Amino acid sequence: MNFAQLLLPDFSLILCGYLVCRYTALNRTVWEQVDRLGYYFLFPVLLFHSIVKSPLDLGAASSLIAAGLLMGLAGVGLSYSLPYLPWLGRQIDARDHAASAQVAFRFNSFIALALAERLAGPQGLLLIAVLIGVCVPPFNMAAVWPMARQGRTGFVGALLRNPLIVGTASGLAANLLGFSIPSWLEPGVTRIGAASLALGLMAAGAGMQFGPLARGKTLAAAVLGIRHFVLPLLAYALALLFRLDPVQTAVLLAFSALPTAPSAYVLASRMGYNGPYVGALVTLSTLLGMLSLPFALGVLR
Repeated sequence: MNFAQLLLPDFSLILCGYLVCRYTALNRTVWEQVDRLGYYFLFPVLLFHSIVKSPLDLGAASSLIAAGLLMGLAGVGLSYSLPYLPWLGRQIDARDHAASAQVAFRFNSFIALALAERLAGPQGLLLIAVLIGVCVPPFNMAAVWPMARQGRTGFVGALLRNPLIVGTASGLAANLLGFSIPSWLEPGVTRIGAASLALGLMAAGAGMQFGPLARGKTLAAAVLGIRHFVLPLLAYALALLFRLDPVQTAVLLAFSALPTAPSAYVLASRMGYNGPYVGALVTLSTLLGMLSLPFALGVLR
């Protein structure tokens, strides 16, 4: 499987946003409004639709769900712990950590869906949809917590005001209640989802500045190391522990090695944190996915 080809569209959109912002009249003033549009409308619709459109058979995939949640929660714990490590903590800026901790455990759902279908066909697609539906709400809440805590805003209030949390939680509730989007509405909602992905990646490129990485190299290496090396190793161990079948193992390993979520940049920017730093991490994570996916699916599998 050509992982570089799979990740090239995402990386190309990030690069396109960077070039358009730097070398045309569509400067940061324009892209700030794109950020707002994505955060308050496009991304919530995308998350709701992604979760609602695939039935969640929680019983049939209980072992896979448990392994995926444990892997993600381990990533959350590791990323949260970075400022408290004896040597590492002194080199980490608290606000940069609050914004970028999410990079270590969030994932790109679109690449996940495309990859699972190529790996295992309809069965793989259904399994990854179950993982996405179950993992997105807690992972998004875990992404909000450090920023709400660092900014001294109420966590519950931050969740209730966060459109990404509202979109994922309502999508999961609607799915479990058996709600489906009417067929006449499906094409429009699908196009909104496609627009959110394209604009979100371009906005990440437009906001990207590699300068902040110079003073946050230790933090960047830590969160990206968790995302692209530690989580695949944990997934391999959990696949053995839960005795997953070959298809479930392949899906879990692919899930563990995905690039981080493009909306990480949008979330950090909208909550008043260092968006350019997180945008640079999203770009680096997309590139590192070209190494971590072959590592997980080729070496570990």
